[in-house]
Amino acid sequence: MTIREIAERFANVTDVSDPLFVQFDGDHRIGVQKIIKKTLKRLKEENERQHEFFNRFKYEKELWHKGIKYVAGVDEVGRGPLAGPVVAGAAILPSDFDLVDVNDSKQLSDEKRRELVPLIQKEAIAYSCIPISSQIIDEINIYEATRVAMKRAVYKLDPQPSHIIVDAMTITNDIPQTRLIKGDAKSVSVAAASILAKVFRDDLMDEYAVQYPRYGFEHNAGYGTKQHLLALAKYGPTPIHRKTFSPVLKTIHH
Repeated sequence: MTIREIAERFANVTDVSDPLFVQFDGDHRIGVQKIIKKTLKRLKEENERQHEFFNRFKYEKELWHKGIKYVAGVDEVGRGPLAGPVVAGAAILPSDFDLVDVNDSKQLSDEKRRELVPLIQKEAIAYSCIPISSQIIDEINIYEATRVAMKRAVYKLDPQPSHIIVDAMTITNDIPQTRLIKGDAKSVSVAAASILAKVFRDDLMDEYAVQYPRYGFEHNAGYGTKQHLLALAKYGPTPIHRKTFSPVLKTIHH
């Protein structure tokens, strides 16, 4: 067999006990040995990712084990930007959920997040995303606005969850909650919610970028980048800017 043919066969190997390893172990061609080494490395990495994925289901599994069927992960995106809404996402996942790549949205590329969104939506039992506008953020403060967004995102789920896993906050409702610091890295449900919320918010900011082209919202998502701050100083705030946030507040008083 040619090295290329061998490479094609090893590309489909999913287990270290595959007989191909024994078959080609005695083949001393450098190219073949490289293929074997590369395949073993790939399988090790896949195995580690699978193991980490199962670990991120720890909290959900404990709750399912107690007979709690519907567990919702809840997360928010956009607390820090100077413009645009804060968005909360919520997701109830089934016990056979198998999207290994679902992890803390900050660790994933934009391309990967966008690839995962329709897959999460397809597999989830229920999901929702709720934006809370900059006007409301200015009225009630960002912390309270985030809590309102989370509460509404949970309320929108059908079926309603019997337990909520929340990233770093508590929601004011009667549903029992587990509060996790860095929850999006510890719980698959929270990670799924964070990915949905992140893409939802990025899409909104892309729309605002067309409406207000001077601020670079399609690149900065409303965060205070250099370009954004310069535009803010030059042109002043837009209707979607958070007027109570320090850099924006300064431009209003000038």
